[in-house]
Amino acid sequence: MAPIAMVRNLGQGYGRSTIIRRLDLDIHAGVVGLLGPNGAGKTTLLRTLATVVPPQEGLLNICGTPVRSERDARKVRRQIGYLPQDFGYFPAFTVEDFVHYCAWLRGVPKESVATAVDEAISCVHLTERRKAKLRSLSGGMLRRCGIAAAIAGFPRLILLDEPTAGLDPAQRLEFRALLRMLKRRGLAVVISTHLVEDVAAVCDAVAVLSAGRLVFQGQPDELMQAAVADAAGDTHLERGYMSVLAQDGWSA
Repeated sequence: MAPIAMVRNLGQGYGRSTIIRRLDLDIHAGVVGLLGPNGAGKTTLLRTLATVVPPQEGLLNICGTPVRSERDARKVRRQIGYLPQDFGYFPAFTVEDFVHYCAWLRGVPKESVATAVDEAISCVHLTERRKAKLRSLSGGMLRRCGIAAAIAGFPRLILLDEPTAGLDPAQRLEFRALLRMLKRRGLAVVISTHLVEDVAAVCDAVAVLSAGRLVFQGQPDELMQAAVADAAGDTHLERGYMSVLAQDGWSA
């Protein structure tokens, strides 16, 4: 089956600073955990996949469309839901206003946008707060509102940068259930996270970045098997992750 998103020989950076180097990645339906230390290029990769910034080098393909121009980017954005690590919002907007606005920006059809907004707000358990203004929400509620905006209309590619930041343990369990629902719908979800346990719980695949390069791509079980003796970490997956980074020359 063709990947929902694909990059080939991707080079990306800002000005003279190179962040990502010659990266190849296929993203299929399911949940992909994107791991890596701070500065590894995770956010830059998500911004590129979201068409926020065009690649400096290489090929980006979303839902079968090569993205070579701003016109191509506008076309594929209808199929992309994106939650940045820090997202902007109008404090006077209600939860409903914000999700509706984001769905409209992405081109959710007018006749289905109301249902899409209702479903998304329900999925993040904010129905009772849908009329609350964003300035009145806690950090965790704001994050859930951002997740709702990203999934409204259930786009085929959903990109979530640190989605569980600010969520309490119960809300993280609810978020994992949401990911499983999105997976059943046949969508591709990429989550950038530092919480390896979330990857172990719900991800079908893992990609590890280090210094802008892809140093591991496979299933969580395969990352566990990469663990070496005496590797740091409290779980098999953490030890595998730390082993992969150490083999690439990374040190804390």
